[in-house]
Order: sequence, then structure tokens, then C-alpha cells
Amino acid sequence: MLRFLLVRIASAIPVLIILSIVTFAIIQAPPGDYADYIRSQLINQSGASFAQAEEQAQAYRVEHGLDQPMVVQYFNWIKGIVTQGDFGYSMFYNKPVADVVSERLPRTLALALVCHIFASVLGIGFGIWAATRQYSWIDSLLSGVSFLGMTVPRFLMALIIVYLLVFQFNVSEIGSFFSPQYGGAPWSWAKFVDLVSHVWPVVAIATFGGLAYNMRVMRGNLLDTLNAQYVETARAKGLSGAAVVMRHAVPNALHPLVMYQGVVLPYMLTGEIETAIIFSLPTVGPAIVGSMAIGDVYVTATFMMVLSATLIVGNIIADMLLAMLDPRVRQYGGA
Repeated sequence: MLRFLLVRIASAIPVLIILSIVTFAIIQAPPGDYADYIRSQLINQSGASFAQAEEQAQAYRVEHGLDQPMVVQYFNWIKGIVTQGDFGYSMFYNKPVADVVSERLPRTLALALVCHIFASVLGIGFGIWAATRQYSWIDSLLSGVSFLGMTVPRFLMALIIVYLLVFQFNVSEIGSFFSPQYGGAPWSWAKFVDLVSHVWPVVAIATFGGLAYNMRVMRGNLLDTLNAQYVETARAKGLSGAAVVMRHAVPNALHPLVMYQGVVLPYMLTGEIETAIIFSLPTVGPAIVGSMAIGDVYVTATFMMVLSATLIVGNIIADMLLAMLDPRVRQYGGA
């Protein structure tokens, strides 16, 4: 297994390098940069003339290296990461990019992991329940729930919940993780309850979408597996229905969902973009969208690299889980 892991890590390094180049090039492709944003702010808010604003914008480009060719900017950025662990300076947040990431990434990961655990456990459980009761009212009900979860846009669900909370229940504390009195307070049961009261809409919406996908895939795969010859053989040997399903059918039906874990990590981080924007939560999604809109290139590039790294890590985790689940993968994958 250690060899299996080392091979996957070694093959991921060149992929990460290529992704960094492509990401930086795509971010820099649209015309304009953060200096253009400064120029527009000077004209619109400070009443400066175009010539004055352009002069200050050009001075800002020179000071922060935005006037250099894209290739030079890229290698300076990579050099800072490799030699100093410096991901650049956020021009909008006026602080190092590492500080922006450290503020937003942990809470986003925690939120996303909670949603993913709920979606996986409930989705797989409901999928097994629906498959073992095919064409019953339970199967029909769960299939309807799955259809809604995969078709209704998340931003629409978020807007509906915001409307109900604000206009029907008069909830005013939207857009934060805690109430003001718990912001800097040490952890306690009361603070945890306050956190749950603020984030439950985001958790519910993200869980609903993931649950629907897991349930639909698990149901379809399990129905195919239950008709396999080895399952019929297990039944013929006298095993109980529960033993046939849980010991023989379910492990093989889980293969596609295990491979799905390879893409679920970046999906968890970006899947909350619409919901987090609507609820104004300080997570990764709004930071990516906001930095792209104003040309804060190092924030955008760093967060995109984080997403690329999570995609690679997710695929490695999926490969290892699949190797543990299926001996054939260990045999032919070099584990």
C-alpha cells in the first residue's frame, strides 16, 4: 500500500505543475488588472480625472510588478511559494494571501466535510433502502426526493430559505457564523448551538444535493448488483437477505461512489459558492468570485491551486479506498 501511495504522489507532481501554469494563464487572460479597479474607484468615488487616476494606477502596477510580463509574474509567484512559502500579497484584502487562505479555508473545509458526511451516510442508506424495496411507495418517494435534489438549483433553494427567514420569521443575523456575543468567545455548548443556528441552511442545501446524487447512484448500482450471478449463488446457499445485501452486494455497488470521492473534495469547496454568496458567509467560494471580479490575481490563483491540490488529494484517497475495497486494484495497480 505504501508503494501504491508513493506512485500516486509522484505522478501527481507534474500534474500540479501543469495545472498551476494553466490556471495562472487563464486568470491573466481577461483584459484588466487590479490597477484598473483602483483607477475606476478613484474616478467614481474620489472624483479624480482620468489622467490622474491612470497615473496612480500605473504607479501601482510598477510597485506591485503588475507591469511585468505574465511569465515573469508566474515565476516570481512560484519562486515565492517554493522558497519562502509566500503565496503573494492580496491587493484587495491588503494582507498576505496566506492569511486570507488560512482565515477562509479551515471553516470551509469543516463545513464541506460535515455536508459530505451527511450526504454520504444518508444518501447511501436511502439508496440501499430504495433498491431493496424496488417499485414500492418508499422507492417512489425517495426517487422523487432524488430528482428534486439533482434538478432544483442551490441558489434558488438558498433564496427561498433567506426569504422565509427574513420576511416570515424575522431573522436578522444572516451573513456570519456566530452572533456578536459569541464572535471571540471560547468554545462552549452555547457557542456550538449558535453556530448550528447560523449554518444549518447552508448545510441543509449542500447535503440535499449530495444526498440526491449518492442515493440515485447507489440505488442504480445496487439493483444491477442484486441481479448478478454470485448474489443468486449466495441466496441459493441459504444466506439471509440482509447478509446477501450487506456482505456481497453493497461492497461491489460502492465502487462508483468510492471513485466519486476523487472529485468530491474540490466540489465540496466550490459547491457552496452560490449558497455562501447569498448568505454572505466568509468562505472560499465568495473569495474566489470576488477576487476574479476585481483582478486580485494572487488570491484567485492560490485558491484555484488549492482546489487543484484537493482534486489530486481526492483522487489519491479514492485510489487507496478502492484498493482497500477491491483486491484486484492492489494486484494490478502496483500496491
